[in-house]
Amino acid sequence: MGVYEELKARGLIAQVTNEEEIRKVVNSGKAVFYIGFDCTADSLTAGHFMALTLMKRLQMAGNKPIALIGGGTTMIGDPSGRTDMRKMLTKEDIEHNAACFKRQMERFIEFGEGEGKAMMLNNADWLLNLNYVDLLREVGACFSVNNMLRAECYKQRMEKGLSFLEFNYMIMQSYDFYYLFQHYGCNMEFGGDDQWSNMLGGTELIRRKLGKDAHAMTITLLTDSNGKKMGKTAGNAVWLDPNKTSPFDFYQYWRNVDDADVMKCIRMLTFLPLEQIDEMSTWKDQQLNKAKEILAFELTKMVHGEEEATKAQEGARALFGSGANTANMPTTQLSADDFTDGQIAVLDLLLKTGLIPSKGEGRRLIQQGGLTVADEKVTDINKTFSQADFENGLVIKKGKKVFHKATL
Repeated sequence: MGVYEELKARGLIAQVTNEEEIRKVVNSGKAVFYIGFDCTADSLTAGHFMALTLMKRLQMAGNKPIALIGGGTTMIGDPSGRTDMRKMLTKEDIEHNAACFKRQMERFIEFGEGEGKAMMLNNADWLLNLNYVDLLREVGACFSVNNMLRAECYKQRMEKGLSFLEFNYMIMQSYDFYYLFQHYGCNMEFGGDDQWSNMLGGTELIRRKLGKDAHAMTITLLTDSNGKKMGKTAGNAVWLDPNKTSPFDFYQYWRNVDDADVMKCIRMLTFLPLEQIDEMSTWKDQQLNKAKEILAFELTKMVHGEEEATKAQEGARALFGSGANTANMPTTQLSADDFTDGQIAVLDLLLKTGLIPSKGEGRRLIQQGGLTVADEKVTDINKTFSQADFENGLVIKKGKKVFHKATL
């Protein structure tokens, strides 16, 4: 089985421009492909897993990945799949975010010089130097406004009003492919299925300007059984940065996926052999909990290393009575300065541990019955705890799946 056939067997491929050509090139290890990453935050999310694992699989088969940091396109903002405009970032913010991305990508792909090694490029290096009139003269005639307005990537924005700023995004992304094709021999672009229109713009630009063929392939979006994107929810993302989502919470996210989603996630995201996954797909009932543990451990190991994955697994098992050490639970160390007259209010405690973003959110959590401290449900928003309560560690449970320990 070639790498292309494996990608299909894992359910990773959504759309392709020329299946036979793409199959031939990637299976022979001759693809130079790029995937773009706009730097809208200082960490990648679990929603980027599909792209990262695809790059890893293809590099293992001898192909050369280009991780394209969107230093230029991030300054415009991709309208795909959004109903509002993205926040505008400064150049300094984008450069900082790009450095964070590379550190996380190095867990998946190997950068460096030589055959098959990955490159990291930044489209700011060519996009920010473009003269607007020159750009219009060079590529403007290659884009049909009628076709652009029908593009899937603009549909949701058209309902509330598509700005001219965002309208240019397809041209910028297409120009990236055109530039990489000429300067780096990049013959393929891969990305999420919501990028299909933008990617076709690039292949068409290369065909019309250079008279040559380039190819595009989209990856199946990672969605749950209800059709919602996994790991990249607005306001509730699962981050790859351990300071934003701890290894324990990262593990718990995957340990608690729905029964209907666990085997799909194992097939699409892990590197377990397909034969083993096929055997696991017959598992039912309690065996699905074992499958969820395997999924959570494999993904946590990939992102945070085996030691952190083991700690997270032991900590999670401890919460469900397996007798493992609760020391591996995410922990916040309090100091005497956090107490007033030897007491700390429950809302202040939740803020200190990072379990809530605001006291208003904490009040709602308590009023809805979603907070348990030391195995007792908290119903009073004015409840306080003394320093003595923290001597052996105080376990806080938010909802059904989030656990935290506070110590003094």
